[in-house]
Amino acid sequence: MPLRDGITDVPGIRVGHWTDRRAATGCTAVLCSAGAVGGADIRGAAPGTRETDLLRSENLVEEVHAVLLTGGSAFGLDAASGVVRYLREQESGLRFGEFIIPIVPAAVLFDLNVGRESWPNADAGYLAANRARGGRVVEGSVGAGTGATVAKFAGPDRRLKAGLGTASEAFGKGLVVGAIVAVNAVGLVRDPTTGETVAGPRGSEGEFLDAEAFLRGLGSGSSDGDEDPPAVGSNTTLAVVATNAMLTKTQANRLATVCHDGFARAIWPVHTRGDGDAVFTLATGERELEGPAYLALEAFATRAVERAIVRGVQCARGLARVPSASEWLGAAPSATH
Repeated sequence: MPLRDGITDVPGIRVGHWTDRRAATGCTAVLCSAGAVGGADIRGAAPGTRETDLLRSENLVEEVHAVLLTGGSAFGLDAASGVVRYLREQESGLRFGEFIIPIVPAAVLFDLNVGRESWPNADAGYLAANRARGGRVVEGSVGAGTGATVAKFAGPDRRLKAGLGTASEAFGKGLVVGAIVAVNAVGLVRDPTTGETVAGPRGSEGEFLDAEAFLRGLGSGSSDGDEDPPAVGSNTTLAVVATNAMLTKTQANRLATVCHDGFARAIWPVHTRGDGDAVFTLATGERELEGPAYLALEAFATRAVERAIVRGVQCARGLARVPSASEWLGAAPSATH
């Protein structure tokens, strides 16, 4: 089967969105109903998460049934309960006697300062899970990426609209790894393959601010300080990386750690005290890894993350009076709608 260049190229992985464009928020459910070995690595200093402790290598639970990425800051964590409810109805989860308990780790990003005051709730999470499908994934200003913005270190008036992107890489004998990323960083976004800035703070009309000069001037009184600085904790980039490889829980956690290199290559600065950056991993165990194939998995998983970040910016559209990068560079009228 030809790849669609998305996380759903991994057999058994489905993605569903719930989007509220008027409120500029939403959530994205990544389902692996048959269960997958999960891992996580959180590098930002301002995270908001649920059920991440159970993913640690030394802890008991081995099986994950979905991961939820959601807007709404801490309020949005309620949406994970809706995903749990949906999976229980589908009888997907760990079985303890007569009980079925779905395991759904979740993480939030901050989008409360975009659009009106609202956030995903349990019903929103349920709908996102119910809409989860294989095949091509809708990208851009949808789901968890609806209210996402980037390039905020020069103040909110210079930020750009970002969103959600996905990508996949095939390697070895039938092995595939895919990533889906909600890009909501304080930093700018670069294309690692070219070094080109694809979304930086807005400067003169149709141009990006000289980000390096601005950052060098912070604290010296020489930078343009008319705008308010970004609020601490108002950012966060979230990723789910899935593979059909057979991994142990320790390996799944290590893969999450390595995939943060994809963040570092595409976002600058990253993992700041104002970000809650997190990577989740899901390994469905369909294919065994042989010898050096694990090294290839780490390399291509990182590349999928990089490419998904860039696509999350490129596929975004302006919302709530925040233009996307393509609109800003092209001075598109829709940027003010």
